[in-house]
Amino acid sequence: MYYIQKSFEISASHHLTLSYESKCTNVHGHNWHVTVYCKSKTLNCDGMVADFSEIKHLIHGRLDHADLNKVLSFNPTAENIARWITEQIPTCYKASVQESDGNIAIYEEDV
Repeated sequence: MYYIQKSFEISASHHLTLSYESKCTNVHGHNWHVTVYCKSKTLNCDGMVADFSEIKHLIHGRLDHADLNKVLSFNPTAENIARWITEQIPTCYKASVQESDGNIAIYEEDV
């Protein structure tokens, strides 16, 4: 099995729809630290699990400097964003999204 990991930062705003009162229901922003984990039993025709620049383009290119509530069709919690990232990249099985120091959400597909 081959594994790769790609990390990058996204600056974006969002607000959360919650069942309780929270300052997070107000529009605010984060410098999100994202790590994408991919794996494959075989390499593609270029000898890669996935192209690092394509991974960044697929995620960073869509989310950086965006209002996540406008570009995503769900409540943009860190947990939901991590799941969405894994769905965008065919070989991705896990993603971590850190919205601030000490606050990290991880989504990993059940295999």
